[in-house]
Amino acid sequence: MADQGLDGAARNPGVGSLRAALHKARIEAADRTGVVVDLRDAEAARLEILNEALDQLFTEIPPGVDLFDRGISQGDTPRLWIDSIAHVAMGRDKRIYRFVQDSRFGRTVLAESHDVPVMVDAITDYIAHRIIERDRALVSALPADFIPAARGVSVVAAKPASRFWSFVLGIVIGVAGLFGLALIAALRNM
Repeated sequence: MADQGLDGAARNPGVGSLRAALHKARIEAADRTGVVVDLRDAEAARLEILNEALDQLFTEIPPGVDLFDRGISQGDTPRLWIDSIAHVAMGRDKRIYRFVQDSRFGRTVLAESHDVPVMVDAITDYIAHRIIERDRALVSALPADFIPAARGVSVVAAKPASRFWSFVLGIVIGVAGLFGLALIAALRNM
């Protein structure tokens, strides 16, 4: 005779078994979702442990340096952001910390470890390098008049008179170019 299905209705083999398969697949998906949520919570908890270990480091950053904005972002992959281009995420096995930096050339792994102190040391080195890069960028952005001269090196600033003559030469060349274009346009219309 016919078998009884999930809904109690008689069914033939191959007919109505899709309903049973969908029911089974939904139950399995719900079980997997629960496991995924548990794994994500475990990742966030491990990142929180690292975040707390970094508290002392972030209190030592000079007050004028605003490069670093630390925080944990939730999502498909929880991340502990150190600044706008570097973050710590958990590795594939969910037990290893992976410290990565994004750049225009791709993502670079700066450090990987199971241990929080090793990651704190790697992040400390990264922050020190970023502060040095910031200081160098600020110094190179200053005009030559404000940079103190090194020993044995004299800094010669451009004279204001030479700037004036460069400006006048630019105006003369511009006027001559416009006059030439007007002359060519007038000759074509004839």
